[in-house]
Amino acid sequence: MSDAGHDRVEYAYAVLREGAVPPEDVRGELTGVAGAPVRLVSGPPGAGLAAAVSAVPAAEFQEGALRRQLEDLEWLESVARAHHTVVEELSAATTVLPLRLATVYLDEARVRDVLGDCRAMFTACLDRLDGHLEWGVKIYVEDEPATAAAAAPAADLSPGRAYLRARGVQRHAREDAHRNARRAEQRVAAIGRELAADHARHRVQQGELAGDAGENVVNDAYLVARDRAESFRVRVQDAAAGLTGVRVDVTGPWAPYSFAAVPEGAPS
Repeated sequence: MSDAGHDRVEYAYAVLREGAVPPEDVRGELTGVAGAPVRLVSGPPGAGLAAAVSAVPAAEFQEGALRRQLEDLEWLESVARAHHTVVEELSAATTVLPLRLATVYLDEARVRDVLGDCRAMFTACLDRLDGHLEWGVKIYVEDEPATAAAAAPAADLSPGRAYLRARGVQRHAREDAHRNARRAEQRVAAIGRELAADHARHRVQQGELAGDAGENVVNDAYLVARDRAESFRVRVQDAAAGLTGVRVDVTGPWAPYSFAAVPEGAPS
């Protein structure tokens, strides 16, 4: 993207169908990245598409500066939060195609050109996502306290033997919990095959991302039609029933980030 002569560039959040959200419902009501107001830019006549954009400082978002900014975790978190807020607000009103974080165009004319050039691709994506939202499913092996058997007095054992006995009980409990997690995963997958339109697998969360929730062993996303959402949520929430040491968390609904990948060759 050439940035010569421009002090503002257009940050794009999502593509949606033209007219799906009245422009007056966005302008002045929704704030995005860098505190900039969000507005809708329509594509060329006949495209039937619009993009939600904000005018942001070129000094931060032009190509060279953007590469440096993406290494600033605090800046990146702020941009990601604002991006997510805009997309979620729009998705509450209509089907949206979320764009990648920090998708930036030189000006409104370039936004319109892209909506026209990529009309077929964007329309096909919106058709596939229409009436669907994303649900996240995480499965955890919980950090269990010592079992009763491990904690029970062992007067007939030496301290060393008692310690080894307790460690053995804990190891077996952990192995059982992992087997149960695989059973829960199989149950969720079966529900997904029945009720979901698509499924995406993400890298499990570790360290600070996992927090104190236990060991994250499954981190998946499902694309579910609105009229099947409650059945999906209730059944997946119950997928760990009768399985000790396992917890299933269901989050959503979200805009369909995991199912809205725009081909890398799309103009920018």
